[in-house]
Amino acid sequence: MKKYFIVGLMMCFFSGIAMSEEIPSFKYNNVVVKARELASKKYKPQDLKLPQELLSMDYDAFRNVRYVREEGPWYGKNIPFEIQFFHMGSIFKNSVRVNEIVGGKPRYIPYESHAFTNKDKPFNSKEFGDIDYAGFRLHYPLNTPDYYDELITFLGASYFRALGQGQKYGISARGLAIDTGLQTGEEFPIFKEFWIKKPAQRNRNITIYALLDSKSVTGAYEFFIQPGKTTKVDVTATIFPREDIKKLGVAPLTSMYLFGENTKTKFFDYRPEVHDSDGLLVFNGNNEWLWRPLDNSKQLRMSSFVDHKVKGFGLFQRDRNAEHYQDMEAYYEQRPSVWIEPLIGFTKGSVHLVEIPSDKEIHDNVVAFFWPDKKIQKGMEYLFKYRMYWMSDEVPEFSDKAYIDSTYSGVGGVAGSPSETFTKFVIDFKGGKLEKIENEKDLKPVVSASSGHINNVVVQKNTISGGYRLFFDYKPDEKTAELRASLVSQKEEDKGLVVTEIWSYQFLP
Repeated sequence: MKKYFIVGLMMCFFSGIAMSEEIPSFKYNNVVVKARELASKKYKPQDLKLPQELLSMDYDAFRNVRYVREEGPWYGKNIPFEIQFFHMGSIFKNSVRVNEIVGGKPRYIPYESHAFTNKDKPFNSKEFGDIDYAGFRLHYPLNTPDYYDELITFLGASYFRALGQGQKYGISARGLAIDTGLQTGEEFPIFKEFWIKKPAQRNRNITIYALLDSKSVTGAYEFFIQPGKTTKVDVTATIFPREDIKKLGVAPLTSMYLFGENTKTKFFDYRPEVHDSDGLLVFNGNNEWLWRPLDNSKQLRMSSFVDHKVKGFGLFQRDRNAEHYQDMEAYYEQRPSVWIEPLIGFTKGSVHLVEIPSDKEIHDNVVAFFWPDKKIQKGMEYLFKYRMYWMSDEVPEFSDKAYIDSTYSGVGGVAGSPSETFTKFVIDFKGGKLEKIENEKDLKPVVSASSGHINNVVVQKNTISGGYRLFFDYKPDEKTAELRASLVSQKEEDKGLVVTEIWSYQFLP
């Protein structure tokens, strides 16, 4: 009896240990394992048969289908974030599975048709079944303590967009871009499942995990979101190619540029400018800050900024003057700029810019991303980490260069003697060390072109903006040319120092 009693005690003891052990919390590595396993299998596109009622919706009808805030899983829970969902329909035909992580454990959030209204009336779901959601958005008291503003939205393929204080949605980001700009056509991976970590009452940040899938690649993503005047999103992505990829776009940004101050394509529109972004900014491994104004020409434009270690890039909306847009519905002056700060994986490669001709502002026609120089091969694993700044500032806070405020162009030549063989460029610089320079004689213009000829270079104090204006004439030849321009200090204490961003422009013949 004594022997069995001891054995029983030991069994209870070890059983107690097993019962007291906690199941490991769901973390990023769980998604990495899922992505790795998914990559070893053949790609299976979604075969979701949506009812015609949803498929036949146009975009305006889709916008009438709204989620009821009070139905949200975090509504009234006394935490600083809320979740709201998007219904399937219109162009959004890929469903996503959404889970919340509570106490370290994932819990599936099922689709509920009663949580939606259509034109403010109860949504007539008929029998849709368990179709999941098209996407979701997080809300947070971003601008005032008593109102939950939209903070970040995940909707469509791998698209997402976020907001800082006082901003309105404009530019979008993507998890990944594949073969953008190639004649073979672009591939659009999708986020097929999400895990949202439910925050505690005092948390002012939130973590989202996502599983990416497509014909060519799978991926595991982590988004660590810190709301604020500038909303920061730290992104970790582990990529698993199913096949070799010709053109991998990392940290892709997608925006719209229809026309602006430097656009020569004419639009019959009462507004002077229409765009979500007006330029690409690149901080390269040579410590140069390059600014390329966006344009909407009649030809596809592709630009590459080759670099051995890019330090940052982004699409910016620098013009914050509402009078320059004259749009009291779109508020383009309140659209965010997005800056990408590379952390891991951004070594040799190039920042690539694609500008697609467009005749409507509803189309995103600008894409920017990092393109690694190394081959992206089937069966390998690739890790990328970067920080995104969704901001309203004209330049990143860590740049001390004068920024390029505006670019204009027109018929060249000197006053009273115009020449249509020349194009005159006018570039306005503001801020930075220019604020301490009182005379244009203390500045030396540096202007170059890969082909063609530069004439009539002049620097002048801009008495309106308080900065400096650079004029020059350019005579093209029959080649596509790359133009560069900057201002160099001639003051004794920093003589020879480039005190401005470098204006970079692609001239098409």
